Amino acid sequence: MDDHKENMNGLDVNVKMSSTSSTTTSSTTTSENEKPDPCTKTSTTDDSDPPACAPQTPSDFSDPVYKEIALANGHINRMTKDELRVKLSELKLDTRGVKDVMKKRLKSHYKKQKLMQSVAAGGATDTYYDYICVVDFEATCEEDNPAEFHHEIIEFPMVLINTHTLEIEDTFQEYVRPEVNTQLSDFCVKLTGITQKMVDEADTFPQVLQRVVLWLQERELGTKHKYALLTDGSWDMSKFLNIQCRVSRIRYPQFAKKWINIRKSYGNFYKVPRTQTKLSTMLEKLGLRYEGRPHSGLDDSRNIARIALRMLKDGCQLRVNERMHAGQLISVPSSAPLEGAPPPLNPRTRD
Repeated sequence: MDDHKENMNGLDVNVKMSSTSSTTTSSTTTSENEKPDPCTKTSTTDDSDPPACAPQTPSDFSDPVYKEIALANGHINRMTKDELRVKLSELKLDTRGVKDVMKKRLKSHYKKQKLMQSVAAGGATDTYYDYICVVDFEATCEEDNPAEFHHEIIEFPMVLINTHTLEIEDTFQEYVRPEVNTQLSDFCVKLTGITQKMVDEADTFPQVLQRVVLWLQERELGTKHKYALLTDGSWDMSKFLNIQCRVSRIRYPQFAKKWINIRKSYGNFYKVPRTQTKLSTMLEKLGLRYEGRPHSGLDDSRNIARIALRMLKDGCQLRVNERMHAGQLISVPSSAPLEGAPPPLNPRTRD
């Protein structure tokens, strides 16, 4: 649903953003030709994480490798777009994207190479998770979305990214039969491409969720392999899944209580404002084109996965940055202990 999700007010389900501070903060980022920042810098966006980094001692960046990286960053900052494209081509790296994206790609490549060569730096360039599961729900909707409208999930897609091979390894997709607003609006059908026949022939959400859990279990996620969910924004988990669990009278699944909001990760990594983190804009800035039908849950998930893969290749270490707690959406700072999603379990009914 992408942009349309931002306009969905839906039920009052006591979902609100909280953080370690009562007001939104913005940090002034330093130039990248200075010493590397040990944490993810926050951009000046409405939903950025508060700048919560672990205290650093003066000796943390005393190793000469960081001086080399800083000097290289300064040189890259002065390169023209054509020079960047030539250098990336020489290194057999992707030459697509706007100038700032290419600069970030070249800096990340050089930093990774230097840290891998440095014993003192410990080569800390590993990915956090073995797999990332991209989720992008489609839900019932009206053109004006009245406040009392119940948004029910009507498509449950997942795209599985292998962070070691940097490829899409598998996909899951099922339609879901709504139980409150059983008749799809003309607007919803036109927006999503999901017809009344598709949902009428589908199972209800608890049944589909059981098959999602089985799909994740068969791939040994949360047991043999570390994994995390990834979404395009906060709405899929904090709003759609939260509302759906109430409608279906089941408990919110534990494995979906933490996730990677790629809009935050993209904005912080490439240093762009909130207005430049819509799906279509992220693809465009990375030199990619949308593949498939917009607002198809599976196609949207595939394209979000393509953005995640490009970010991983550019050196971004995607990690959980949002979670649900007591029905509230909470921002997870980069200094928080790293955790993957727990083993998926079958849905339980609410007490």
